[in-house]
Amino acid sequence: MRARGTNSRRWMTAACTGIAAVLVAACGSSNSGTGSTSNQASAPGITPTSVTIGSTQPLTGPAAPGYSEIAPAADAYFKYVNAHGGVFGRSINFKFLDDGYNPTNTASLTRRLVLQDQVYAMFDALGTPTHLAVVDYLNQQKVPDLFVASGCNCWNNVSAHPYTFGWQPDYTIEGKILGDYVKRTYSGQKVGYFAQGPNDEFGDDGVRGLNDVLQNTNVTVVNPVQYYAPTTAGAQGVKAEMAAMQAAGVQVVVSFSIPLFTAAALASAASIGYHPAFVVSNVGADVPTLTSILTGGALGVTLPAALLTGMTSDTYLPLLGDSSNPWVTLFKSIKSQYAPNLPWDGNVLYGLSSAYTFVEALRAAGQNPTRDNLRHAVENSHFTGPGLAPLGFSSTNHLGYTGVQVVTLTGGNVQTLVGPLFTTDDSAGGAVTQSGASPSTPPPNGIPSD
Repeated sequence: MRARGTNSRRWMTAACTGIAAVLVAACGSSNSGTGSTSNQASAPGITPTSVTIGSTQPLTGPAAPGYSEIAPAADAYFKYVNAHGGVFGRSINFKFLDDGYNPTNTASLTRRLVLQDQVYAMFDALGTPTHLAVVDYLNQQKVPDLFVASGCNCWNNVSAHPYTFGWQPDYTIEGKILGDYVKRTYSGQKVGYFAQGPNDEFGDDGVRGLNDVLQNTNVTVVNPVQYYAPTTAGAQGVKAEMAAMQAAGVQVVVSFSIPLFTAAALASAASIGYHPAFVVSNVGADVPTLTSILTGGALGVTLPAALLTGMTSDTYLPLLGDSSNPWVTLFKSIKSQYAPNLPWDGNVLYGLSSAYTFVEALRAAGQNPTRDNLRHAVENSHFTGPGLAPLGFSSTNHLGYTGVQVVTLTGGNVQTLVGPLFTTDDSAGGAVTQSGASPSTPPPNGIPSD
């Protein structure tokens, strides 16, 4: 990460020193509030000593590369919190089930978590097409549905889905900010879109954001959008989409794709001698995950990681390699202790970070919370977790982070931040503006407190 100035370096040094001191201490202390002696069974999933939450995740299937690490990483943070006394003396029991990125599986497993396992809340359930299969059900059951691992702006439907909240920047916000970057960087060039779909909110929302900024500007948007179907078999057919881009003279490919299809697009383009600039949404641009797919033979052939060099994406969390960032120091230490077999990559950072925000919400809900207490806690929150941009939660807004910062891969696939942090909203015509947000620091022991 580029230097943020003298004052920023001072708080990074101080915070890292404090975290290092606490992480080598014994795990007996806690800032988690009153112990279990005054705790009550206040809601489904809440006992005097534990709180049970649930999730559906693609532990197998086409979205598994990279994404299968998110829930285990979140669970590592919960285990860390449990080792320090839990939240109000309660341990967090996180049940996450494999839906294979298949909406039919998601529906049955979500009902199992609600009806059989009696979870207090759903947390970080992953996938746009999968979670759309259950969002109505969860809200009908009045189950808090926190921090869906998807950037669909459909999670921000407060009247229809009052219990559902996003967390990451939605794809329209991301598309607008990436589109603004493309407009400023690639003037006069032809731009094409590669996206999940058609009729998939992931791809559609990203394209909507791009078009909001790029239509009738100094770049030429080439239509139609080149879509892919998110199946394992679909990854073998990406060459046709890249050939269509090449034939249309597209010089910049903007991609809203999951990692397997980002890698397939890069590999397919290279195989036909096509070398456009790639601008890829955050969810499909994690460098360690893409490196593993390319070099590990997941596409049926072993390819060099150098195919990634020059790729542009964005981030709303600290850079993985920024050893001066106190959040990175904290989370790497927790991962090493509680999930040593996980790689250090963006998916793991995502899981740890979203789990931190959940603990913030659980604490804010009070010692003996109802499900409605948790919903209101998020709506009235002033959370200050590891994200670079502000969170947008309110009673009328259930989106999460409101902006991103552009990042490029330089030689050796080193991530480098480009320009300032930008924020926007997901409305048509909403301005993309430079943010004045300052980075936060974690509490001394890495656990949210009052």
